[in-house]
Amino acid sequence: MPYIEAKMSIKLDDRQKDDLQKKLTGAVSAAFGKPKAYIMACIEDDKSLYMAEKRLEKGAYIAIRLLGSAPKSACQGLTGEICDILQSDYGIDGANVYVTYHPADLWGWNGGMF
Repeated sequence: MPYIEAKMSIKLDDRQKDDLQKKLTGAVSAAFGKPKAYIMACIEDDKSLYMAEKRLEKGAYIAIRLLGSAPKSACQGLTGEICDILQSDYGIDGANVYVTYHPADLWGWNGGMF
């Protein structure tokens, strides 16, 4: 907790996936003060993403699930950082990126609840 789910329209090799996971995990850890050891990430590439009924050659959807809520200011800063990472490393324009935040009150782990 948190859980990061990244759906990318572009194809990534294993090194790129590992690098993206590390950058997203680091950004989420810093934004919400969560230890990296408790952050899980899923990177899915080569997905068909559409916006305004047009297929995106380069686009991304990032969903971040959190235990409890987060301040809007932290989400705003993290959204900017995620868009910067995607632009600089993968050439994905921020206009083709959605980032959503999903607070959860109940979160299970290792046979129990947080």
